[in-house]
Amino acid sequence: MRPDLLNPLFAEVEALKGVGPGIAKALARLDLGRLIDLAYHLPTGTIDRVRAPFASQSLLGRIVVLDVTPVETQSGAGRAPLRIYARDGNDNRLTLTFFNNPTWARKQLPHGQLRTVVGKLDAWGDEWQMVHPEVLEPAEADKIALREPVYGLTEGVSNKRMRELVLAALERLPELPEWVEPSLLEREYWPAWHAALHETHSEALATLPRKRLAYDEIFANQLALMLLRQVAQRKRGRPLQGDGRLSRQLRLPYRLTGSQQRVIGEIRGDMAQERPMLRLLQGDVGSGKTLVALLAMLEAVEAGAQAAMLAPTEILARQHFTTLQRQCEAIGVRIAILTGREKGRARESILMGLADGSVDILVGTHAIFQQHVAYQRLGLIVIDEQHRFGVSQRLLLSEKAERPPHLLAMTATPIPRTLTLTHYGEMDVSRIDEMPPGRTPIETLVISDAKLADVMNGLGRHLSNGGQAYWVCPLVEESETIDAAAAEERAATLRARFGAERVGLVHGRMKGPEKDGVMTSFGSGELGVLVATTVIEVGVDVPNATLIIVEGAERFGLAQLHQLRGRVGRGAGASRCILLRGQALTETGRARLALMRATNDGFRIAEEDLRLRGPGEILGTRQSGDQGFRVASPEDVAELAPVAQADARLLLDRDGGLSSARGQAARLCLYLFERDSAVGLLRSG
Repeated sequence: MRPDLLNPLFAEVEALKGVGPGIAKALARLDLGRLIDLAYHLPTGTIDRVRAPFASQSLLGRIVVLDVTPVETQSGAGRAPLRIYARDGNDNRLTLTFFNNPTWARKQLPHGQLRTVVGKLDAWGDEWQMVHPEVLEPAEADKIALREPVYGLTEGVSNKRMRELVLAALERLPELPEWVEPSLLEREYWPAWHAALHETHSEALATLPRKRLAYDEIFANQLALMLLRQVAQRKRGRPLQGDGRLSRQLRLPYRLTGSQQRVIGEIRGDMAQERPMLRLLQGDVGSGKTLVALLAMLEAVEAGAQAAMLAPTEILARQHFTTLQRQCEAIGVRIAILTGREKGRARESILMGLADGSVDILVGTHAIFQQHVAYQRLGLIVIDEQHRFGVSQRLLLSEKAERPPHLLAMTATPIPRTLTLTHYGEMDVSRIDEMPPGRTPIETLVISDAKLADVMNGLGRHLSNGGQAYWVCPLVEESETIDAAAAEERAATLRARFGAERVGLVHGRMKGPEKDGVMTSFGSGELGVLVATTVIEVGVDVPNATLIIVEGAERFGLAQLHQLRGRVGRGAGASRCILLRGQALTETGRARLALMRATNDGFRIAEEDLRLRGPGEILGTRQSGDQGFRVASPEDVAELAPVAQADARLLLDRDGGLSSARGQAARLCLYLFERDSAVGLLRSG
């Protein structure tokens, strides 16, 4: 089955008639760059209109299409609105109210001439009223859609224009062969793919076609993961079995928990095999994943191999480097760091050390799998914060070894078991479900921002007692369009109160060395308060910091709040997390904050995150390296992932590959949803 069947869908939006650079730029703000993106830009709801001969009590609150005749105009004095009085087909008096653009309204509604108005019918005193109705010539009234899908919009693109663009994209949809198991289609009453897209755009609330589209995404994801696992299992790696000489010398900060010992045993068992390890390590914030990773890397070094540790941010990479170097300098293991900041001779020295084998463990960001980085005997890859990296990035790093290396991925974002198989279905999963001894549970308080002064006073007492604190804001700087706390403004306020020398500021727009300087000052105790955005969500470990204040807490998702809370509670002292909330709370926002107050259990929080579906979903969307779903919700994933997994397994088991008629159609499904790693495998045969 030729993937060029899909080529029309991957054309740029400029291929549509009437779409120039201006509209294309506006659509790009919604990530709508190609026709496939428009086809999958599904309606968020529907506007229902009622065609009626006259106003009536039964139509109150509905959007009504009425023929009226304007009879009188009342101009408001000063800033009062313009009111045009009209009569409907039953001689009811209707007030048409305009708060702006009165000149346009007078021109559109001349006295004595029949016009069609469209708007929400309300009661104003004893009369009917419409505020800012749409005005049409009666001859145009038949063109009004009584049911109109509503789309997510951006400045410069109206709902009508978006609808036109979507329909133009849908006209180019090819008829594709079916990739879903026929008995499943019949059981669920799902339409074909082509029909499902058309029906979802015609009827936004239609559940069966939308469910079918969600299933397609999940099926493609499962099939891609299974293909990757098949390829991994066919390859032969290098068995790595250490003798314990390095790990025995390691001075551990505490006795390993039973959970850590179990997980280390699973990892060592995998690494001793020829088949490359492909394992995901889940553990809550502060559960000791980094120590487990270090023991795995020492196992590789003992067996004569090199290890690489990949982190998503420079802050996290440098935190890992500092921690590992401190633990390993006494046992003769050479550790190096490589990020985009290493330049000149320092960089050349690291690259030479990798090539000649004198560097045992390399820590870094994506720079560690760039083309010119060569390893002598890479045997183990550890990836931290796995959800921020795509499978294709993992494959790039794997290509740095002569034989497929073992891979250990870690995430501190607890994932419900119902989602684990969807995002990591090609991997074996280990969980650390115990916390190290001596960890005191973090006390969490939810406080209204009306009591900001009290929180400031409490922070002052905390600093006077020698404590340190984080203050997290949702924005870097003030915004005219978003009413939220800004880190720069908050830092200025705190500096004015506690002294500029005691308050540091760090955010993602700062350059690396500047951020490092602030972090070093905070880590050494020179600074008492670190004001930050979510750049500190991972990779910051200051045991003396026992207070974190999260401003605008209702703007963060549960997973993010839990990660931020994990910045404290890292020492023996009691720690506290204060969630400052705004005045306007939704029911979902209230439930999320109540859950944060009630539990420190990240896995329970993740399950609730799935149920509530608030902002900051389990893995987030559109994260770097994470191919987000366009249609499928977390509930869809929980419901359909096991079905999709069984369907994909059935497809592969029947002929051992994708050569059957349905298998060829499934190839198109993979291309359609750009499961790039699996598509790469298909292209290579």
